[in-house]
Amino acid sequence: MSAGASNPEYVNARVRSRRASLFSDEDYRKLIRMGPSEIARFMEETEYEREINELGTRFSGVDLIEYALNRNLAKHFDDLIDWSQGRLYDLIARYLRKFDVWNLKTIFRGIYTDSDPEDIRTDLIRAGELEDRTVDRLLEADTIEDAIEVLYGTMYYEALTEAFEEYEETGALVPLENALDREFYENLLADVSRGPGDEPQEGPIANYIEFLQAEIDFRNARNALRLARSGADLDPAAYYIDGGVLFDESDLNRLVGDYDALVDHIAENRHYGDRLSEALDQLRGADSLIQFEHALDAALLEYSDTLSSIYPTSISAVLSYILAKEREVENIRAIARGREVGLDENKIEEELVVL
Repeated sequence: MSAGASNPEYVNARVRSRRASLFSDEDYRKLIRMGPSEIARFMEETEYEREINELGTRFSGVDLIEYALNRNLAKHFDDLIDWSQGRLYDLIARYLRKFDVWNLKTIFRGIYTDSDPEDIRTDLIRAGELEDRTVDRLLEADTIEDAIEVLYGTMYYEALTEAFEEYEETGALVPLENALDREFYENLLADVSRGPGDEPQEGPIANYIEFLQAEIDFRNARNALRLARSGADLDPAAYYIDGGVLFDESDLNRLVGDYDALVDHIAENRHYGDRLSEALDQLRGADSLIQFEHALDAALLEYSDTLSSIYPTSISAVLSYILAKEREVENIRAIARGREVGLDENKIEEELVVL
């Protein structure tokens, strides 16, 4: 536990400044009309200047854009850690473990598809707690089983070991990916849900928990639809992540495969329905899995922004910024990749998450 008093007012002031520099919808419209080299030049005129210049001698095109995006993202989140003190530091550091989960999923997918380790490395975001040498050893692993062994002694090892048997039976990565999500969210929630003497937390911690519950709820909604679309003989309850307010295991079993009922379940819950407007319209209008997942991402963004406006001096503003910065990076990446493979502008727009 980090010593000293928290400093949310200072961190939130810095975050507001960073939030103001994020790309706008107009910026995305400009990028969609550019090729990869033009996108890189555009980024050079923005706050990505340092990364583009430092990496430009070694990479070009989409590789340059990807490395610059990931390095910039890690830098911004390292800054959050550097600015924060006390309990705020602990809460942010624990939340940023989500990038360890991202990297582990990326490495597992790369091994699964027999991708070149350097191609996998391009997609990694070094903003979590796993040491660089551990990540490098993971990239050297020939099999997923070998990669799991590299994680011995970490919080993920036991859960992944248990999920590996189902992975071998099904040949699908879903059991491993869900094990990572469950371990991250359930441990994070358990860490912060109890105060001294195991009393429930109030104030800023309760606000933090409210945000985490929303992430868990939307993760469960995404899993429900993914399972329905996968066609695999998987038990929905086995992929339920505990800790949200929107679903229990029986809800997930009932709603798998019923898209309209799933959206209605979200909209009818006052916890979200009263705070989501545009995002619910996007959910109702989604006609594919990718559109549904993007609509869920937009819903979480809208919800986090609402929380940060209700609690302007709480950690919500920081968490909302983390989501918004992630989304900027994902949007720019989607545009660059889309342009590289020749997708038309409308198709690329469908890949973006904007409010």
